[in-house]
This record gives sequence, C-alpha cells and structure tokens, in this order.
Amino acid sequence: MRRYGLYDATRGLTVALAAGLAGLLLYLAAEVGQQTTVRFWASMGIVAAAGVVMALAPVLGGWTNGLRLRLSPGTFVLGFLPVLVVVGWILMATQPGTGWHEGRVVSWSHDLGLMGAIHSLGLWHGVLAFGFGLVLGMTLDAVPMPAEDVVVDRRRPADDTTVADAPMTAEQYEAAHDSRPHTVPVGPRSTDE
Repeated sequence: MRRYGLYDATRGLTVALAAGLAGLLLYLAAEVGQQTTVRFWASMGIVAAAGVVMALAPVLGGWTNGLRLRLSPGTFVLGFLPVLVVVGWILMATQPGTGWHEGRVVSWSHDLGLMGAIHSLGLWHGVLAFGFGLVLGMTLDAVPMPAEDVVVDRRRPADDTTVADAPMTAEQYEAAHDSRPHTVPVGPRSTDE
C-alpha cells in the first residue's frame, strides 16, 4: 500500500481551510439577512459561494501535484444547468416580497401544479443555494498539465517517488491502462528470425 504523506496533509489542511472559509461566508450571509428581495439574493449568493469553496477544496489540493484547473463541459451542461434552472425557479418563486419575475414564476408554478412542492422545498433556501454552489464548483476539476507547460527539475534525484506516490486522475488511469505494455527482451537475441 502506498503512503501519501504530504499529499494527505496538504489535502486535509486545504479542506479544513475551505470549511473555515465556508463557515465565515455562512456567518456573513446570516448577517446580511433575508428581509428584502435584495438582501435575500445577496445572502443566497454568499451561501452559494460557500458551496463553491467546499467543492474546490479537493481540486485546489491537486494543484500541489502539478495539475491545472479545468471546466468540465459535460458536467456543466448535464449537471449544472439543470440545477441552475430548478434552484433558480424555486428561489424566484419563494423569494420574499415581489422580486424579479416572482409573479410570473409563481403563476407558472400554480399552472403546472408544482407550487406545493416548490413551497416545501423553498423552506430550505440556504440548503438549495449551498447545493447550487457545490454543483457549480464540481464542474471544475484538476487535470494534468500539457507536456509543453511542464517544467522539469533536473536537480531532482532519480529515486524521488513524489509523483509515483500521488493518486492518479481518471485521465491518467485510462492512459496507463489503455496503452500497450512496454516489454524488454531478456536473454540472447534469437537468430532464427
């Protein structure tokens, strides 16, 4: 079994720092409050930012292994956009006061017979906003840097196992298992060929 040592410590500290920052953002959102439409949307934006911070914590830990941040188009389209529509609809239909398009969304919700479910889910504004931010943050991932961007340190000893001990990304795993095995002939070369 491999030992990940520094990687685990870095990742643990990154998650702890992200949790602290997310907690600070949640406190700030509580201070803003939800008494008016403007304050409601400001606090929901801050809560969503806390979700993004938590989603990015594992990705930021990958930067220490020479990985770069990338937006995953498939995750964005198939994962984030539906969440954007559903959470946006629920928050607009249940916002305090008469905010932007609130009357139209409520009318459509009643026409579709969804207002009961929307009202029940709307009681969890903060959870919806946090989940929205979490899904947005999950559209970003860490991938290996292109070969032309990698700087090789010639001073590193040959027996350094820093890279070998790091967990592999999905792309690295596929590349390693889809390639042909490297073989080395052993023994004298046959002259029967």
